[in-house]
Amino acid sequence: MTFKDKTVVVTGASRGIGEATARHFAALGAHVVLAARDATRINSIATDLNGQGLSVCAWRTDVADAAQVKSLIDATVEEAGQINLLLNNAGIIDPIVRMGDSDPEAWGRVVDVNLKGVYHGLRYAIPAMVSHGGGTIVNISSGAATSALEGWSHYCATKAAVLSLTRVADKEYRNQGVRVIGLSPGTVATRMQEQIRASGINPVSQLDWSAHIPAEWVARAIEWLTTAAADGYLGADFSLKTEEGRQLAGLSIE
Repeated sequence: MTFKDKTVVVTGASRGIGEATARHFAALGAHVVLAARDATRINSIATDLNGQGLSVCAWRTDVADAAQVKSLIDATVEEAGQINLLLNNAGIIDPIVRMGDSDPEAWGRVVDVNLKGVYHGLRYAIPAMVSHGGGTIVNISSGAATSALEGWSHYCATKAAVLSLTRVADKEYRNQGVRVIGLSPGTVATRMQEQIRASGINPVSQLDWSAHIPAEWVARAIEWLTTAAADGYLGADFSLKTEEGRQLAGLSIE
């Protein structure tokens, strides 16, 4: 897809994968809408990118709140006319703790953001895309969707549920032009990995920082997922953990 004059909405855009993706697609010529709870941060990113002559705006959004996500989608369509790509990226993993020591309210907050947040994005973006001839939705997934990792009960459960949402949304809307696909990037050098390392729980926390891929790689993979070359992965999770996956997405494997 050529992204000049296209519209991209990125949740969790204040840092990490979200920020990298927003910067990448803005540089490709897209109009990018930054959505996150941290209004100060996304406004700063928007100011930076607009100062470079790129087209970016910021919309404070808590994806756990359906009304806020509806407002985000409605405002984007009103301003830009359509949404060509939605990246459902917003996600949290703290507190990392074994189930017997977990706090139900904190555990539920992860469900609200990681699962309900993705559902809210799908719920409001899909009708907008259908009415304008289609679009692509990429849900950030994880190997945790199919793994059992100590201390990550909330994260594993929500990512497994997001994989199911990807499958169902694809089944329901592929024939209406909406491409729904999951992306499992592996471990990425973001603040979430700092939180995981600080927990000291499970082998992921013991990984050397050099093992994590840069967030910019994920952004480039998302660009590839918008192309017909990725159609074989619709309704599933595409993984960057393998050499084959990285090669397909055009990423260095050195």
